[in-house]
Amino acid sequence: MRKTSEKLIVLDLEATCWDGTVPAGEQSEIIEIGICELDTKKLSITQSHSFLIKPTRSTVSAFCTKLTSITAEMLNEQGITFTEAIQQILDLYKPQRITWASWGDYDRNMLKQSCTLENTIYPFGKTHLNIKSAAALLLGERERGMLQLLEQLQIPHEGTHHRGLDDALNIAKIWAVLCSRMRANM
Repeated sequence: MRKTSEKLIVLDLEATCWDGTVPAGEQSEIIEIGICELDTKKLSITQSHSFLIKPTRSTVSAFCTKLTSITAEMLNEQGITFTEAIQQILDLYKPQRITWASWGDYDRNMLKQSCTLENTIYPFGKTHLNIKSAAALLLGERERGMLQLLEQLQIPHEGTHHRGLDDALNIAKIWAVLCSRMRANM
């Protein structure tokens, strides 16, 4: 069995959103968890999943569908509960002792908030890597958007921007390239 230090879990969330004010009685909630595991020795993805989640406190707006390509119909047909998604993540990734990462702190804060609201176990340990900030520090420049950094590093963007799994995979590719560069400079 591999040591946990040989893994990095990369997560990206998509949530209900609106163009303007949140409608009365609704609140933003997670509708997709994209997650992948990066082998930090080989710098390759070892597994990945997308969990579509049925919202219970909001509806999917036309703006949200335009941004994410996620429709209410998709969630009704393929979605599971937030608690079921967390349990599957625990079963598949055993993430409690593994460093996990996201692009910025939004995902970490949203996940914690959602776990509290749903009275569900928080699946990750305390070690979180903000790849957006880490990349800026390593490159000696200001923080950039994910698409900007992919272009700067000459990494082709794959998938649909603002889809959890696609963004998680692209974020993992950024980290792999940065790790590869650091190793080459050692």
